[in-house]
Amino acid sequence: MKFIHAADIHLDSPLKGLARYEGAPVEQIQQATRRAFINMIDLACLEAVDFVLLAGDLYDVDWKDYNTGLFFNQQMSRLRDANIPVFMVLGNHDAGNTITRQLRLPDNVTEFSYRQPDTKRLEHLGVAIHGQSFANKSITDDLSAAYPNAIPGYFNIGLLHTSLNGRQGHDNYAPCSLPSLLSHGYDYWALGHIHKREILHEKPWVVFPGNLQGRHVRETGAKGCTLVKVENGQSTLTHVPMDVFRWEICQLDVSDVAVADEVVDRARGAVTQARQNADGKPLALRFIIEGACPVHNDLHSHSERWTNEIRAAATDAGLGNVWVEKIKLKTHALRANPLQDEGPLAELGHFLRGLVQDGDGLQMLSGEFRSLKNALPAEARQSEKGGGFDPDNPDTIRKLLNGVEELLMARLLVQE
Repeated sequence: MKFIHAADIHLDSPLKGLARYEGAPVEQIQQATRRAFINMIDLACLEAVDFVLLAGDLYDVDWKDYNTGLFFNQQMSRLRDANIPVFMVLGNHDAGNTITRQLRLPDNVTEFSYRQPDTKRLEHLGVAIHGQSFANKSITDDLSAAYPNAIPGYFNIGLLHTSLNGRQGHDNYAPCSLPSLLSHGYDYWALGHIHKREILHEKPWVVFPGNLQGRHVRETGAKGCTLVKVENGQSTLTHVPMDVFRWEICQLDVSDVAVADEVVDRARGAVTQARQNADGKPLALRFIIEGACPVHNDLHSHSERWTNEIRAAATDAGLGNVWVEKIKLKTHALRANPLQDEGPLAELGHFLRGLVQDGDGLQMLSGEFRSLKNALPAEARQSEKGGGFDPDNPDTIRKLLNGVEELLMARLLVQE
């Protein structure tokens, strides 16, 4: 017996955070989630799997139009033609009350009810699949508690969208514990919601497959699904990459750099290394450039120039398949300039450092930034968690302030 376990497809979700500059593939990669999903369907047909499990968040948000649903049904019809059934639960992004447009699903697709756990048996395989969908976006109850115990003589699978006992960066939905899952006596728990692949337990298996396609720089590395083969009661799991676009973070320590051009050269070298690790896929890179170095003032006072120098080097070294998502300059002056120890510059530095701890001051800045936010494009007005700009969050203002002193001092000292 063979089956595929996938989750968090987020069909038609826009990839977030890629800076819009000449040559950046913004339009090209908007189809990435669809292309990754097609790759998974191709794998299912090639491997002639017995069924496919989708553990929630098939969709990202309510459909913009019916094209999203038409695309999904088209791919399900491909599986039906190959005699492959699909079993799916709804998660927090595509919960029962979230998706307002609907299309009748092909008859090879079973969507578990959100009212109570249900069990579907595949008698010819001796498989029992237990599952329950989300009724609404914010499920805080332990859905797994009501799942039935394992059916003797069957290979039992639990299909569940859950944060388990909590994971950083993910909302705590349908929380449960590993011991409570194991107590059901299932052979395999097919989980969803956490976008990083994770095997929590073996024999029985408890698995987060991760998402099919990374959508922003916090979802780095190969993304895909889990192919499960069961022979003579033994299960073998293989992670199969499905993604068509990769995200990576390159941290460059430039402490020993004497001239700014060398920073660009190091970025070029990092691009070459990243390409070798990307399995030939297009790649978006975030550079974090850090360290105490002599070129600190030059980098910050002419940040626009050096940002675009690095972009140009990445485009050249990446042979058209590498783009710079963002460049974070986190360098520091090699030693303090005497001008910063007294007088107006010292007062300015003291004020900025104190503002980070000043609640009233942060609230004032938040109000100033709020009007700016309204003038930004819609994608930039998304929550900070989604990679956008959230002036109502004091942490957002603090992060901005952390770079303000470095930027101002660099430019003022150059003028001095």
